[in-house]
Amino acid sequence: MTKNASIVPILLPIPAERAYSYRADVDLQLRPGDIVQVPLGPRQVAAVVWDGESDNVDAKKLRDVTRKFNCPPIRPELRKFIEWIAQYTLSPPGQVLRMILRVPAAFDPEKPTEAWRYKGPPPERMTAARKRVIELATEILDADAPPMAWTRPGLAHAAGVSTSVVNGLIKLDVFEQVMIPAPPAVESPDPEHSGTKLNPEQVEAADQLHTIMGENKFNAALLDGVTGSGKTEVYFEAIADAIRQNRQVLIMLPEIALTTTFLERFEQRFGALPGEWHSGMNPKRREKIWRQIASGDVQVVAGARSSLFLPFKDLGLIIVDEEHDSAYKQEDRVFYNARDMAVVRASINNIPVILASATPSIESRVNAERGRYKHIILSARHGGAVLPELHAIDMRKNPPPRGSFLSPVLTKAMARNLERGEQSLLFLNRRGYAPLTLCRVCGHRFQCKNCTAWLVEHRFRGTLQCHHCGHSERQPESCPSCGTLDHLVACGPGIERLAEETDKLFPDARIILLSSDMMGGVTRLRLELETIAKGEADIVIGTQLVAKGHNFPLMTLVGVVDADIGLNNADPRAAERTFQLLSQVTGRAGRAGGKSLGLLQTYQPDHPVIKAIASGDSDAFIAREIIAREQAGLPPFGRLAGIIISGTDRREAENHARAYRNAAPNHPEIMVLGPAEAPMALVRSRFRFRILVQASRQTDLQEFLRQWTARAPKTRGNIRVQIDIDPQSFL
Repeated sequence: MTKNASIVPILLPIPAERAYSYRADVDLQLRPGDIVQVPLGPRQVAAVVWDGESDNVDAKKLRDVTRKFNCPPIRPELRKFIEWIAQYTLSPPGQVLRMILRVPAAFDPEKPTEAWRYKGPPPERMTAARKRVIELATEILDADAPPMAWTRPGLAHAAGVSTSVVNGLIKLDVFEQVMIPAPPAVESPDPEHSGTKLNPEQVEAADQLHTIMGENKFNAALLDGVTGSGKTEVYFEAIADAIRQNRQVLIMLPEIALTTTFLERFEQRFGALPGEWHSGMNPKRREKIWRQIASGDVQVVAGARSSLFLPFKDLGLIIVDEEHDSAYKQEDRVFYNARDMAVVRASINNIPVILASATPSIESRVNAERGRYKHIILSARHGGAVLPELHAIDMRKNPPPRGSFLSPVLTKAMARNLERGEQSLLFLNRRGYAPLTLCRVCGHRFQCKNCTAWLVEHRFRGTLQCHHCGHSERQPESCPSCGTLDHLVACGPGIERLAEETDKLFPDARIILLSSDMMGGVTRLRLELETIAKGEADIVIGTQLVAKGHNFPLMTLVGVVDADIGLNNADPRAAERTFQLLSQVTGRAGRAGGKSLGLLQTYQPDHPVIKAIASGDSDAFIAREIIAREQAGLPPFGRLAGIIISGTDRREAENHARAYRNAAPNHPEIMVLGPAEAPMALVRSRFRFRILVQASRQTDLQEFLRQWTARAPKTRGNIRVQIDIDPQSFL
């Protein structure tokens, strides 16, 4: 090693358990957190200079750091967060780092923009269009400053001329070229722009958040308010405090790509849009937002769960809206719950975190009741609006006509709504036309060849699709088993089938379908949501997408077509999730005031979930769920981990799962169940076996699993072992 080189630890964005040593020229002046480029095999990859000591390796055997990016470093708090998540989820730190370094093009400074400034003299031939351009370009805004620089399209648009006019003046040397900094991704929010008049209950809640923000330290608050109570306006006050402190804010939402209403409300309150972060963004936009978050130029970000890993320069507040939503759970590579990790990041950064929901998770309710979270309650709807009147329709007593799926009680209510010019919503959490297609002659059922799942009929597209692996095939005219023509029958309803039935019942009604797999993607869904909000639809038929906090002012009737979905499975959270979903869906009604109605079609009207929703006694239901969880030792009173062993050969996967189970250490406070074939036994051509680990709250579950992993047989071939701490899915 020469005098001009040193050895530094570099964490790579790969499934690496530790940092690797590289040789670096001392002129690079590398410090922990710096983003660098290093060779990895034949490739060059972005990585981060890490904390700790480098390996005691001969420098001659090491490869050189290629370059240091001119980019703000990854801050110590974020590096600590990476290490914490890696330890908690039993994931390699490099795999966690990969979630931060997803936009390598953002590591270089943004290129300045080409602009043009008037220098004169004016051209000999002056037209009206040229005159408008020159008058605009020579307008004096500041006596001590030179004329304003313009981009070509910007100047042409402002002057009301074509770009050819500007180009002509440039060719005549009337303008000189200058380079200006890239424009900001979003304008700066103004905390004083436009306050919303809050009711007394909201004022009291906002005051509690003001107190938390004034303490400038970690504090977790649960903002628990009924649907339509104005939780967003209340936590906007905390955001205003953070902006006044010149600190950054992260607002996490489960479906930010679709939540145009939220963005509009934010702009009305602060005079500017937040920076968005979600998978639907184009790459250039992602690069710009990432870079300006790191530099501190973007002050407020509204994003999906991945926004939790953005490199904020000075994060001062985290908000998790709809904190109960299962979309916050990631089940790919690094398994984590973004809601829980948001609390961890806030703790590490020593800043407040606000969890908001109309139907808080059991975990958050218990944390609030035990004093870990401050519990802020909004018990009434904003603006004098009242919650919808809710009733269960006993389908045993009020069945639909043969071949139909809507009870006469519900269809009569929809007819009354149409007469009044009000909107109705039909909710069914099933995409497509029908969940199953079979042959009525031989009984053949269409099943996915890659998964343990029936193929869902999408009649509008003429396809049969698997919603787990994406497999699709054309809908045949004859049975592939017996060859009989015209005897394939759709079993059960999806939203497309409901639309068909509704169209026959109300042929003059304007009907809109809302589903995540509709043609047109996010752009179309946003337009459809705007159409509904403007009152340009009479009947909306949708999946759980409609429960994601949307505001439909004219919606006065919600009909839940099958309230029993999800109640009868082995998931310990099934009752809680069904309660949350149905409460959120029925909460779409009556948000603008006036009388509204929610009807739940059910064959189990005496089920605790249905009774709790229909009676409005949610507290009794939650209390009963908490007691049941505590008695069973389930979260948050106990700990769970899921282990999924999968492979392309069933016997090989099962044998490995059994050998893996046999390697488990003995522990008096830990129970290991399985292996058992997963309910979804085959997904994407991989056979799956599950092991469930249940432990007491005080047990070091991660250490137990580390010891187990060290003793377990090594994976061979295509066998894969995935560990899921705090599993949300048991499929």
